[in-house]
Amino acid sequence: MTRLRLSNERGHARQGWLDSYHTFSFGHYYDPEHLGFSNLRVINDDTVVPGAGFGTHGHQDMEIISYVLDGALEHKDSMGNGSVMRPGDVQRMSAGTGVQHSEYNHSKSEPVHFLQIWLEPNRFGVEPGYEEKHFSPAERRGRLALLVSPDGRDGSLSAHQDGLLYGTLLEAGEAVEHSLASGRRAYVHVARGRVAVNGQAMDSGDGVALDDVGQVRLEGLGHAEVLLFDLS
Repeated sequence: MTRLRLSNERGHARQGWLDSYHTFSFGHYYDPEHLGFSNLRVINDDTVVPGAGFGTHGHQDMEIISYVLDGALEHKDSMGNGSVMRPGDVQRMSAGTGVQHSEYNHSKSEPVHFLQIWLEPNRFGVEPGYEEKHFSPAERRGRLALLVSPDGRDGSLSAHQDGLLYGTLLEAGEAVEHSLASGRRAYVHVARGRVAVNGQAMDSGDGVALDDVGQVRLEGLGHAEVLLFDLS
């Protein structure tokens, strides 16, 4: 089964400082048809104006992944971590028993555009944790680079969840394929650009849930940046 989620069908929240699109139900946006997929609970596509951001707030028992597309995202948390993330940087924060953090646009002149992804953990009540890594364009160009896994294999970030997150950069005519083990499902999110997913053309912000398929083929229809989730 293939379930397409078009960009313009997503939830949308706009404030003076934030423009946010929600693939799944989040905050004041509720859609019983889109509550998540497997243990994938949130894909928020956020753009924050210069100097603004999310003040200190708390999370518990969630694996939170931040993926920067453009600009600079400043992070601080109650574990003592602080960093400025830029394109290609991926951050994993395990909220576990509870963590406080803030996220701000580090720039005073340019917006920051990033994806915030929540995965439900496979272990609850763990000690909060944090990890961050840069994945260069060369590591992702024309191939599926493993960004997040349960065990940190192949240089990926590790998280307390049953899933694999891959990222790729594709040009027109470039293609990558991913095989799904029996009982696994996939979700593909087009961060930007245009790509064909198993022959289905998709644009920036589109997503697709894939059940009962053994193979996922991504083919660039122009420059594209794509995330692929391999889920239980």
